[in-house]
Amino acid sequence: MIRAHPLRILICAAQVPFVRGGAEYLVEGLRDALRERGHSVDVIALPYQWHPVERIPESALAWRLLDISHANGQPVDLVIGTKFPSYLVRHPNKVLWLVHQHRQAYDWYGTPLSDFANTPAHRQVRDAIFRMDRRGLGECRARYSISRNVSARLQRFNGLDSTPLYPPSRYAAQLYAGPYGDYILSASRLDRAKRLDLLLAAAARMTTPAPLVIAGSGPDRARLERLAAELGLGTRVRFLGFVSDAELVELYAGARAVYYAPIDEDYGFATVEAFGAARPVVTTDDAGGVLEFVTHGLNGLIGPPEPAAIAQALDCLAADAALAARLGQSGRPLVAGITWERVVGALLGGVTG
Repeated sequence: MIRAHPLRILICAAQVPFVRGGAEYLVEGLRDALRERGHSVDVIALPYQWHPVERIPESALAWRLLDISHANGQPVDLVIGTKFPSYLVRHPNKVLWLVHQHRQAYDWYGTPLSDFANTPAHRQVRDAIFRMDRRGLGECRARYSISRNVSARLQRFNGLDSTPLYPPSRYAAQLYAGPYGDYILSASRLDRAKRLDLLLAAAARMTTPAPLVIAGSGPDRARLERLAAELGLGTRVRFLGFVSDAELVELYAGARAVYYAPIDEDYGFATVEAFGAARPVVTTDDAGGVLEFVTHGLNGLIGPPEPAAIAQALDCLAADAALAARLGQSGRPLVAGITWERVVGALLGGVTG
């Protein structure tokens, strides 16, 4: 039951220095939504370094040592943990809205996406993360996650239940449906997990040479630019880097379709943003949280993570604007109910006292 008087709330966030992405936007959106409803809210963000692996427990311990039961001599009513290791903080009223755990120790372990090696030292760190998570997550008065996919991982690895609670896009109120242009849009961080290399390889196999517009920055940009040149894509591909909010909204509004096919994504703001702008989404059958929204032939196209299959899907949409419009319009109702009102109501619903 929500208290009648304003709450004093702290949102806990782990921050990788110089990196901003979906998790940071989620925290800022939640902060603003709570403040708009009259609560006193602040964000506690501690720097997080995942390399070298041996230093990870230090970041976790920093959260565990914090005393945030009071601030400026007044009690803190509620803390909200988000991603590892922020939810290890101690507080009698701790609620979880899980963005993700340390995926390199969990579902990415044993893959090229993980920094963990099969060595005694790294196994020891991984075991420590598991123990800390069982303790810190188990303490939460209520557990929510940002998707069914994240909830499934929490149950699979830690045996803990949670309720999916989808976060709205920061652009939700600005997105609109413009004319269906000729370009395929990708709007995501440029790292290997987002699989922009798959998009480039598919583009090289398309029979309809649709332009590609890639918005976003990240550590994989140089490799992707080299790959685009090697594939002979030339001026068909535009790497825009970081774009402003207004520019991104316009890019969504004018795209023919949106490509978003990360590896087992937690959630994926690009999906709900594409649907908010009535754009169809091209994705893969292993894209994780994306598949909680995209249905093949209804609001997007899904195929195996192979260049030929993605090329075929992109060709279908590039050659048929009417198909793109029909699929894109079908996606809009799915995201209409993703609101901050629903998120805030759930997160504060169990606050007592």
